[in-house]
Amino acid sequence: MRTPARLPVHVLALAAGALVLAGCSAASEPERDDAGAIVATEESADVFAIAVGDCTNDPDDGADELLSVEAVPCSGPHDNEAYHAEDLPDGDFPGEEEVTAAADEICFDAFEPFVGLAYEDSRLGYGSLTPTSDSWADGDREILCLVADYEGEPLVGSAQGLAE
Repeated sequence: MRTPARLPVHVLALAAGALVLAGCSAASEPERDDAGAIVATEESADVFAIAVGDCTNDPDDGADELLSVEAVPCSGPHDNEAYHAEDLPDGDFPGEEEVTAAADEICFDAFEPFVGLAYEDSRLGYGSLTPTSDSWADGDREILCLVADYEGEPLVGSAQGLAE
């Protein structure tokens, strides 16, 4: 059995990061260029609008359930970059522990191909945004993996191929 992921302290809030009822969110879609990259900071971006390649900053309140995040251009300093998304199979909500374990496996497996270095050798860590039982009931199955600096330093640019 693999050792659980070492999560950067500032990603822990996102690791439990519950995606909750997108329809009820007052958050908005971030502004994007023609290629789909975020071009302006959106302090209250709908968490369901965050996609692979997007960069975000951690919430200040340490919330366990998120409706919105601060979405920022990846060219500037940011806490996290979404590097992989994968849906869990349909069916009944498997439970928080099972979702967390699945997210750990999914994000761990996608880490090295994205960063270009084995997780164990990297200065980077990962966390995830995962469905809650409430968002699951609304059809949410997505695990969204986020890479961040293990020491909590901001990233600038993409971590793809960084090999650090």
